[in-house]
Amino acid sequence: GIAAFLVGHVTKDGAIAGPRLLEHMVDVVLYFEGDKMQEYRLLRAVKNRFGSVNELGVFQMTDKGMQIVENPSEQLLSRRAKGASGSVVFCGLEGSRPLLCDVQALASQSYFGTPRRTVNGADGGRVALLLAVLEKRAGQKTYNQDVYINVAGGLELSEPAADLALCMAVVSSLKDLPVGAEVAVMGEVGLAGEVRAIPQCDRRVAECQRLGFTTIVLPRENMRRIACPDGVKFIGVDTVMQAISVLF
Repeated sequence: GIAAFLVGHVTKDGAIAGPRLLEHMVDVVLYFEGDKMQEYRLLRAVKNRFGSVNELGVFQMTDKGMQIVENPSEQLLSRRAKGASGSVVFCGLEGSRPLLCDVQALASQSYFGTPRRTVNGADGGRVALLLAVLEKRAGQKTYNQDVYINVAGGLELSEPAADLALCMAVVSSLKDLPVGAEVAVMGEVGLAGEVRAIPQCDRRVAECQRLGFTTIVLPRENMRRIACPDGVKFIGVDTVMQAISVLF
């Protein structure tokens, strides 16, 4: 009847070092993620014999020690620069938990033969793909632009649902036009420039509504499947070009 905690060494790749015997012996494996440069720490379950692994705990280091963040979406957006270009709000899913985050992009004139692509908080290969889609399908010239991508708060966006938000952040910076502070953007982008449906859209919309967002740009296919909450306006788009024309 006694719970025992075993603390193991983790390699640079994030896996438990040495034989996998330790991971097989225990009932639950928890990863406590974050580094000294980030304000937030994320507690994830990657193995759980008695429950779900789709939950996420968000913690913050304070002068009183590690404290749980009761409302992480509100915390992550509290320091967002209002009225600045290149900033778009996206609602992602960390396990089963909807989490709003600030997706930032900065495009500036490149003075080198090969423009720089610096990505923090997203997959670099995916960002390169999206920049190619913007260039080919939407007429947005990025071949002579250094592009920097950052997800505020140290979060990692791994789901394709963030594609449209990343694209709109880049276009916002290219045009130097801000996206409205009350607007949230979500959707997967294909190579043809089409905007595809995303999973669990109703939960994302509910989180956006809870934090006061009144306009949500989302795939038209998702818009047909879910009811629009009171006080919220849905804008369904089929292509990246439509999303650009709506927001800018």
